[in-house]
Amino acid sequence: MNFIRGVIGGQPAGAQPSGVETIQKLCDRVASSTLLEDRRDAVRALKSLSKKYRMEVGTQAMEHLIRILQTDRSDSEILGYALDTLYNIICNDEDEEQDESEEDTQRKQDDIGSQFTERFIQEPENVTLLLSLLEEFDFHVRWPGVKLLTALLKCQCTQLQGVILVSPMGVSRLMDLLADSREVIRNDGLLLLQQLTKGNAAIQKIVAFENAFERLLDIMAEEGSSDGGIVVEDCLLLLLTLLKNNSSNQNFFKEGSYIQRMKPWFEVGDDNSGWSAQKVTNLHLMLQLVRVLVSPVNSPGATASCQKTMFQCGLLQQLCTILMATGVPADILTETINTVSEVIRGSQVNQDYFASVNAPSNPPRPAIVVLLMSMVNERQPFVLRCAVLYCFQCFLYKNQKGQSEIVATLLPSTIDANSISAGQLLCGGLFSADSLSNWCAAVALGHALQDNLTQKEQLLRVQLATSLGKPPVSLLQQCTNILSQGDKLSRRGSRVQARVGLLMLLCTWMSNCPIAVTHFLHNQDNVPFLTAQISENLGEDERLVQGLCALLLGICIYYNDNSLENYTREKLKQLVEKRIGKENFVEKLGFITKHELYSRAAQKPQPTFSTPEHMLFDHEFTRLVKELEGIITKAVHKSSEEEKKEEEVKKSLEQHDSIVTQYKELIREQDVQLNELKDQVALLTAHQEQMQTTITQQLSQIQQHKDQYNILKLKLGKDGVVSGQAEEAHENGLQLEEFTLLRDELEELRRQHAQLQTQVTEKDTLITSLKTEGLRPVEGSGIASGPTELLKEVEALREQVQNQEVEIANLHSDRQELQRRADTVQVSSAVSVGEAGSVSQVAELESRLSAQTAETHRLQEELRGLSEVKAALEKELASATSTVAILQAEKSRLQQDVSESKKEQDDLLMLLADQDQKILTLKHKLKDLGEMVEDEDDLDARDPSEEDEEEEEDDDE
Repeated sequence: MNFIRGVIGGQPAGAQPSGVETIQKLCDRVASSTLLEDRRDAVRALKSLSKKYRMEVGTQAMEHLIRILQTDRSDSEILGYALDTLYNIICNDEDEEQDESEEDTQRKQDDIGSQFTERFIQEPENVTLLLSLLEEFDFHVRWPGVKLLTALLKCQCTQLQGVILVSPMGVSRLMDLLADSREVIRNDGLLLLQQLTKGNAAIQKIVAFENAFERLLDIMAEEGSSDGGIVVEDCLLLLLTLLKNNSSNQNFFKEGSYIQRMKPWFEVGDDNSGWSAQKVTNLHLMLQLVRVLVSPVNSPGATASCQKTMFQCGLLQQLCTILMATGVPADILTETINTVSEVIRGSQVNQDYFASVNAPSNPPRPAIVVLLMSMVNERQPFVLRCAVLYCFQCFLYKNQKGQSEIVATLLPSTIDANSISAGQLLCGGLFSADSLSNWCAAVALGHALQDNLTQKEQLLRVQLATSLGKPPVSLLQQCTNILSQGDKLSRRGSRVQARVGLLMLLCTWMSNCPIAVTHFLHNQDNVPFLTAQISENLGEDERLVQGLCALLLGICIYYNDNSLENYTREKLKQLVEKRIGKENFVEKLGFITKHELYSRAAQKPQPTFSTPEHMLFDHEFTRLVKELEGIITKAVHKSSEEEKKEEEVKKSLEQHDSIVTQYKELIREQDVQLNELKDQVALLTAHQEQMQTTITQQLSQIQQHKDQYNILKLKLGKDGVVSGQAEEAHENGLQLEEFTLLRDELEELRRQHAQLQTQVTEKDTLITSLKTEGLRPVEGSGIASGPTELLKEVEALREQVQNQEVEIANLHSDRQELQRRADTVQVSSAVSVGEAGSVSQVAELESRLSAQTAETHRLQEELRGLSEVKAALEKELASATSTVAILQAEKSRLQQDVSESKKEQDDLLMLLADQDQKILTLKHKLKDLGEMVEDEDDLDARDPSEEDEEEEEDDDE
């Protein structure tokens, strides 16, 4: 303790130990002291020396400090000192006063921190130890641990990310920092997560799925959203890191309904004066967060989904409110315009809504008109004008409806002299004295014509009044007039930017529009002007203009329909060869893509230029140049003979293509017919199976009825034998029970006979329905067996009717026997019984016998009915036999049709193979002649599954 006090408090008289010696002694004390208090004092002393003697403490004490973190986990105070000391040697916050520059000093400090960081993370266990210390709730341990881990990530981010990623629950432990109730730890936890998620998509996904979005949005709401402080800014920076270039997190953010929670951020009041710097920063980051979700570099599906959600939740409407509000800072207004641009880009619904937005002016004007007024106003800031141009481009992107509305404002029939339209503003900017307005208006008007042949032709109708007393000229002619005037001015070193914009407009206008090319060539001065521009040797600044003139002349050659005799395609090529030279023409054409600003504009749709002078190329125009450069080069180098051969080959190919198309249509029709026949066969097969099942069920029921009838017959025979025995045993009288039994048996026979008659009626109905519906034959499916089974069933019914006749005859004989027995009983009763009771019994027996006689007559009537049923069944049997013959004839006809169709299809396939071989030969000839032949769709191969089905069908036949 005295040693520590001497180090901290002061030294006795004599030689003072150096800092290195003191640090060495303190390290020895940390390593050798057995008392926790001594080690704590030594570590506290090292902490106080670590800022001044950063290198010495880090070199000598790091291993001892790590050992303290491992062994003294129970004492939070010594842990806090050790973590603070490690933080000081990794990241020195103090400014050192040295003779060297601040940059060199900072570089050296970063190098020292990187060295110590690399030494610390050489053992992954050290990082795991530090992560485990973050679970301690004690403020003196957790906060220094967070700061130390943040400093380590700043120095060696990639290596430490790999260690944390493989550490069990490593990221989850860090996410718990956001839930800490102590704001200083929570805020430093945000800084830690910002460093942790930089450039690592895997960690970004883990953090997102650890409910980071929910926690960050809650923190922002607690801090006041856009009116909050630096904590809101840190949350927004972390959100940007998690979402930028991470499609998985973007989809998770959208699916979690977090876009809807962004709408309150952009609610601004009527009084927008006095915005604080922090609010401007926060709102700027919020707008960037919206742009990340709808960026053009994202997948089209994800962008469209986010755009739809933003419109449905009202976020787009809120952004448009800021756009039209007053008092909004210029940089916020610029970023809002860029954000609205990307929210509506390529989304028809959002573009239609934006077209309906009006500015709060008197009278109200469309927001598009107000923005265009800012774009063509040279007093507006440059970045704002670029943002408005980008917004207009996004509004017209894949929006033919919007393109037609813009062009319509230029047509004579729709011009309103009392109001300012978008077309009037574009024309005003196109012909103004400001070269930047010329360029912006030309590019904007070019986007109104992009990939829209109809609007290119409509724009040819636009007429401009140049001055009083002179006839109006077309917009196309006025553009060429300005070009020629600009050429004279350029001799004095002016308006190169305006000429580039006009040339880009003309190239976009005339590409893929032969009518516009004809209008351009109709002016006798245009072609000489272009050839003069290309053939001259001008300075470096004029090279781009020469390249664009070469591109415009090449478009006139390639899209020429030869309607003007003086400027046919061949004559223009001869003019290029004589006046310019083919090689020189191609070289001048290549000046466009070799320009340093071309590749920068081709990277992304948004126009980002550092200065107005760099504003030369448009993104969509770079795509057009890339598409046309090779085509024009080939068109210029082709000779007239090659073109004639190419035309002949094209005509031949077109003829062959027409023949192939006809065969394709024929094969498709036959395929449709075959499919219809297959469907019919399948339907008939299903119907046949259904009827077969029904017939089987009916046969089973008939067999059951026959078995029941046989059992009844046997039972009746047995009862007759018993009755004979009873008659012999009781010769002197007949008991009433015997007559009751006979009556019951007769009733049972009557009931069974009624059931049989019902069954026969049902069979009759079934046969009638079968005859009405009809059975059609099915190839290879055994459908002809249906009528055979029907014949068998009819024969069975016939046998059953015959059996019933026999049974009825037996019943008749039984009735006669019963009558005879009753007479015998009556005689014996008269002899043996002389009393009045016997007479009454005989009367009762006589009444019963009369009932039996009536029953017998009824059975005879039923027999006659069954005979009629038999005759009807025989008639239906004859009809079914004729139906079978008709179905067999139809089966033979269908088999013959299928065979003929298959033979005809094979002939067609042979013809198609011959045509393909001829086409391939012609293409090889074209390639041998040096021509590029575009691949056409080959003859569609037949579906293998259909060929397999046809083979199976043939096998069945």
